Amino acid sequence: MDLKLAGKRALICGGSSGLGRAVASALIAEGVDVALLARDPIKLRGVADELNAAGGGRAFALPADLADHQALLEAADRAEQVLGGHVEILLNNTGGPPPSGVSGLEPSVWRDHFESMVLSVFRLTDRVLPQMRTAGWGRILNVASMTVVEPSAALGVSNTLRASIAAWAKTLANEVGPDGVTVNTLLPGRIDTPRIDRLDQATAARLGVSPEQARADSVKSIPVGRIGAPEEFGAVAAFLASPLAAYVTGSLIRLDGGAIKAI
Repeated sequence: MDLKLAGKRALICGGSSGLGRAVASALIAEGVDVALLARDPIKLRGVADELNAAGGGRAFALPADLADHQALLEAADRAEQVLGGHVEILLNNTGGPPPSGVSGLEPSVWRDHFESMVLSVFRLTDRVLPQMRTAGWGRILNVASMTVVEPSAALGVSNTLRASIAAWAKTLANEVGPDGVTVNTLLPGRIDTPRIDRLDQATAARLGVSPEQARADSVKSIPVGRIGAPEEFGAVAAFLASPLAAYVTGSLIRLDGGAIKAI
């Protein structure tokens, strides 16, 4: 299927690994030019080189820390320069906090994670959105988590802050829909990324089992019987970023292998 994305311009947060890289790879395969944002400049340039070698659209490495809002906005400026025009597709994708509950946390914990996981998304979106609206076309994709629908007891901070992204995105979708801009939030479950590796290690340490056992046990709650592949996530994101998905907005898109129990 031709997603009619060739020649579009995208800005991908967290583009050096995991879900961000998977989305970048899927978009580049469709002919999209992509600016990759992540903290590690050496790793990021290596990923950009690999994606460029695969053919299709072009990849550009733009090192930036999402927690540093000024650096993030400056990276958005550089993205427009290297892409040769305004950002048409934005993937908001931030790192997740370590496992925790919610009671008794220091205010600084909430504040720091809000700055890096939530406020950074708001500010970056506000930076690129006016030109999308003027052009009459744009795609905002947010990576959250299935815990927005079904909170995990072990991920209290993530549950809370990801849910705020989902509510913001729904409100924003209503505001910008008449301008040809869609806003959707993806809810990944257990997809094979470094983040899942770290969570498996934390679960293993808490339960006194091996990380391999922790992972095997987690699969038992997934109806399809396996952990998802990053490429599967990237394919869904690429469709939502395309002109073919113009009637999909304000939605929570589950990519969890059926793990969420609620309808």
